[in-house]
Amino acid sequence: MYAVDSLTVIPHRAVFSLIIINKAGGLIYQREFQPGLNKLSTNDYLVLAGTFHGVHAITRSLTPKLPSAPTTASATSGTSTPTPAGPAAYSYPNLGLPPSGLEVLETDKFRLTCFQTLTGTKFLLFTDPLMTNVDAVIKKIYELFADYVLKNPFYQLEMPVRCEAFDRHLVGWLRGRA
Repeated sequence: MYAVDSLTVIPHRAVFSLIIINKAGGLIYQREFQPGLNKLSTNDYLVLAGTFHGVHAITRSLTPKLPSAPTTASATSGTSTPTPAGPAAYSYPNLGLPPSGLEVLETDKFRLTCFQTLTGTKFLLFTDPLMTNVDAVIKKIYELFADYVLKNPFYQLEMPVRCEAFDRHLVGWLRGRA
């Protein structure tokens, strides 16, 4: 999807693209940051946003619940086996945190990182697979989104983002870190 032609050189700290999806799975923002990427149509981005939203929901429901009850020794064999005491005897691996769904998808050409806010908005960041500190970058992007989009009195939640100040500060910040 993000193949680069043979003449384009992309630094290893490159952010290729950003997609923001609302809690209903609709595409509300899309921006490419590197020249030479294969272009997708608007319809392709809409399909990508909806598909990712569905896959994220499915992977969230697939988070395994692990036995939380202590094991007991079997009287006949002397081996330990888990004996769950009912449905409450299982819990998610990270207590106190809800299941998160798909967070990172990595190939040899790009890494897709998903950051989901508490309101259900998803930030999908496509980066070079060798890029470090992706979590810090995506959280800074969320901070810029909160400052320039969510604090804008004319922005309606869940609607497409059309905010020049957000675009300008986002591009400026990403260029400053290259």
